Amino acid sequence: MLKKRYLKSGPVKVEFVVPDAIAANAESVYLVGDFNDWDETATPMQQFKNGTYKITLNLEPDQHYQFRYLVNGKQWHNDWEADRYVPNPFSGDNSVVSTYRHDGES
Repeated sequence: MLKKRYLKSGPVKVEFVVPDAIAANAESVYLVGDFNDWDETATPMQQFKNGTYKITLNLEPDQHYQFRYLVNGKQWHNDWEADRYVPNPFSGDNSVVSTYRHDGES
């Protein structure tokens, strides 16, 4: 799940939350995407007492970012509530988060 906070100026605060069905069997979750050059260990997500994994990033406004969740170092998952999906070169799709104020903009 994605929650966005648009500030008057500067970055867009985006909270990424792993769906419960994925988090239930996770020992570790990393957020991997354009914003960290697809580095599989750069952005670990924090696990909370209720089992939820989440992280908040400051992303540049007026951009589209592709991303996926890497669970237990080997399972790739999409965000079921992403703004859209695009095919990736490894078969399957990547999730996309848009930081445009109006999602229809390019």
